[in-house]
Amino acid sequence: MAVAAQGPMFDPGRPGLRVLLLVALIAVVAGGVYAWRSQPEPEPLAPPTPAGSSLSAPSAGSSPRPATVGGGTVGGAGAGVGGGTAGEVTVHVTGKVRRSGVISLPAGSRVADALRAAGGTREGATAGSLNLARRLVDGEQITVGASGPAGAAAPVPADPAAAVLDLNTATPQQLEQLPGVGEVLAHRITEYRDGHGGFRNVEQLREISGIGDRKYRDMKDKVRV
Repeated sequence: MAVAAQGPMFDPGRPGLRVLLLVALIAVVAGGVYAWRSQPEPEPLAPPTPAGSSLSAPSAGSSPRPATVGGGTVGGAGAGVGGGTAGEVTVHVTGKVRRSGVISLPAGSRVADALRAAGGTREGATAGSLNLARRLVDGEQITVGASGPAGAAAPVPADPAAAVLDLNTATPQQLEQLPGVGEVLAHRITEYRDGHGGFRNVEQLREISGIGDRKYRDMKDKVRV
C-alpha cells in the first residue's frame, strides 16, 4: 500500500521514459563497440628464412683475373697465358721491350696495348716501324725495334710464284706478289684483316671487293692462315 501510494512519485511520464530508453540504447551501442574493439587482432607470422640465404653473394666490385705477361701480370686482360678464350687474343711481344713474353689481351686490342702491357720500350729504344694502331691477331709475334715491318712473314723468296703467304702476317708488299693483286687490292686485304681481327680461313678472301671467282682460284693455293 505504501508503494502504491508513492507510485506517482516514481512515474517518469512519457517524456522521461523516452529519455531513459535513449540513454539505455546509447549504453548498449557503446558497450558493443567497446567489446568489438577489445577483441585481440591476429598478428601475421614472419616468412620463413629461405635455405642458403646466409650465403654471401659475390662482391659486385670483384674484378676479372689479370693476364699473364711472362712471369708477371697485366691487370684487366682476362685469363692468363694458355687460357685464351673467344674474347681475347694471345700474342708474343719480343725485342726491345722491358718485359718480353706471351701476353693475353681483350679481343680488338691494338699493337699499342700489347706494347704497353710489356712495359713499353727499353730506355733509348723506339717502336720503329711498328703500326701501333693495328689490331692484334691471335697468335702473332710482335718484334719491337726490329728493322722492317713488324709481324712480317719470312722474306719473299727469289721466285714469288713459289711463296705461300700467311694472310695474317704478310705485308702489303708481299701480297702484291700474288697473281692479280696490285697495290690497291693488297691494301684492301690488309684493311679487311685489321677490321676483322685477322683471317680465320682462306675463303674469306671472297668477301673482299675486287676478288672474284677467277682471281680467288689463282690465289687460294698461294696463301694460308
